[in-house]
Amino acid sequence: MSSKYSEWDNYYRNYPIEELGWELGKPRPILVDFFEKALIPSGKALDTCCGTGTNPIYLAQKGFEVTALDISLTAIGMAFEKTKRLNVVINFLNGSFVDLPFQTSTFDLVFDMGCFHHVKAQERAKFIAGINRVLKRGGGYLLTTFSYRNGLGWNHFTEQQLNDLFSGSFKLTRISHYPSIEGDGVTRFFYTILMEKP
Repeated sequence: MSSKYSEWDNYYRNYPIEELGWELGKPRPILVDFFEKALIPSGKALDTCCGTGTNPIYLAQKGFEVTALDISLTAIGMAFEKTKRLNVVINFLNGSFVDLPFQTSTFDLVFDMGCFHHVKAQERAKFIAGINRVLKRGGGYLLTTFSYRNGLGWNHFTEQQLNDLFSGSFKLTRISHYPSIEGDGVTRFFYTILMEKP
């Protein structure tokens, strides 16, 4: 998919949800696993690319106070309709993950399913600084991003590359590397890394 940020709304307006690989129709298994094992901090959570809201809804149902951000207004509309049907309260915002519109030290947890690997290379440092800024000290950043095992790509990472990018800002506490059958039926490889703001 493209990393021209303005194009993301077109995907939600012009394609069936089942053709959008990142939309599983259920919470990410890795998020469920980390929550059930009590590996992520509770409290205020931010989902940086919420899409149609499956993951933030799961967090809200588990007792988090959730803010969910997406650059696609269409996706946010879909997510909001889900919350009404499920009687869940989430603070939805339409905006960019590169310029997070939040106060410093707002969140206990930031959940990032596939945001980082769509951040333009020249904006990665700004993105990482923004995530660090909005997290409270001791807060957790749960990142899921593309693995090098998907083939060559500007946004397919090795563990060493991810360590080099994030270790200056976060303490990397847990890493998983695994295949996932995505919403479009294609198997893709991911790293999920849990980090802590020192």
